[in-house]
This record gives sequence, structure tokens and C-alpha cells, in this order.
Amino acid sequence: MKQSHVLLLLLVQVIALFPLLCLSDGFVNSRATYFGSPDCKGNPRGACGYGEFGRDINNGEVSGVSSRLWNNGTGCGACYQVRCKIPPHCNEEGVYVVATDYGEGDGTDFIFSPKAYGRMARPGTEAQLYSFGVVNVEYQRVPCHYGGYNLVYKVHEKSYNPHYLAILFLYVGGVNDILAVEVWQEDCKEWKRMRRVFGAVHDYQNPPRGILSLRFLVYGSAGINWVQSPNALPADWSAGATYNSNILLT
Repeated sequence: MKQSHVLLLLLVQVIALFPLLCLSDGFVNSRATYFGSPDCKGNPRGACGYGEFGRDINNGEVSGVSSRLWNNGTGCGACYQVRCKIPPHCNEEGVYVVATDYGEGDGTDFIFSPKAYGRMARPGTEAQLYSFGVVNVEYQRVPCHYGGYNLVYKVHEKSYNPHYLAILFLYVGGVNDILAVEVWQEDCKEWKRMRRVFGAVHDYQNPPRGILSLRFLVYGSAGINWVQSPNALPADWSAGATYNSNILLT
């Protein structure tokens, strides 16, 4: 892809994300529902590609989000405060959820895990709230907090060293979205763009051999910036493994 086309694509993504990244006291009206789950947590096969991380992160209080919030996978990992609007049944705080999947229907922006949906209820009214199935809500984008966890690189299970590398980012803190990822090609002395395969997963066929350096384009409350990560992955990186970036996004 030509550099000009890449820049245009990133600009479109930024424009789409801009209203979602403007933190304020103003909430957006919408609707929310929940999906069936045997343990009331998230879906490990969610469209972000998080696997078990997407089931358990935030204590299982997660959500699939609409195409507008999903934004072709850029919205994976975003955090929201969501409050339902039925005063006898809904508490004032609502629930804080992490977007780990795509899903929408019946005018909803959120399809919660059962645990997240029930968190919106006042004590003792959970059953009534579940019985509604779909409720009117208001939401706002909020910073993600992961208790001091650094950004973590996960090598996707479909990867195969040295022929195919697919990665995703875990514990993206603050109000930050990762728009693009590049890997350093030492023999060419240039950065090579990785492809967003789906959700939060980026891949590269026949990646460089040896220790890999990455950089990623972050858009958030601090603006848009490249963050460079030398020696991000060891030469013997393996499918399913996670690696500490030593980078803390806030």
C-alpha cells in the first residue's frame, strides 16, 4: 500500500475515533442487552482475538460493541462506563466494561456479559433487570486502569516461528487506541507495516529473523504518536506466549 494511502486510512480512523476520545461529563444515550454465558463472563472466541484474556479481563465484566464503537477492530480494549436508565432497578454508578467483542442488535451499542449487565442493577433487583432483556442506557468512554500492568505483547496461537507472526496488545491503559503496528526490517533499514487481520490482531508473513523491534501508532488524549519498542520480541518467540513491553500507557 502506498504511503499516502496508508496516511489517508489512518486519518479516517482518527476522525472516526475523535468523538469517542473526548472525555467529558456528557453521556451518550443508547441501548444495551446481554448474551448467554455458562459462567457469566466473556466470550473467549470474541472478535477482538483476545482468547481467554477476553473472558476474564476486568473480572469478566466485558462487552461486545456496535460497529460504530468497534471501528474495524480499533475499538478493541476500550473502556466504558454504562448506566441503565430505569430508576427503580438501576444504580447510579452503572458498570465499567472493556470492549472485547463485536455485536449489535435492536439498536444496541453494547452486548454485555451477564455479569456486567447485572452490575448495573440495584441490590436485589438483578432478576428484574435481566427480565427486561434490553434496556435504555447512557455511556461514556473512560480510561482503562490495569493496576500497574505494563503493555503486554501476545503472540497469537496461529503464529509459526519463523514463517508467520501475528500479535495483539493486552493491557492498553488510559484512553488510547492502537491504529497501526510496524516491525523493523534491519536489512532494508525501514519499518514494515503489519496487517490488521481482525479485531486487535496484526500479522506479518515471513517476519525478520532474530530479535524483533516494533513500533505502534497510538491515538488518545495525548494526541497521535508513534511509540517505539526495541527488542520487543526475542528471536525464539513462540505462539501463545506473552512478553512484557516495559511500556505503561496511561
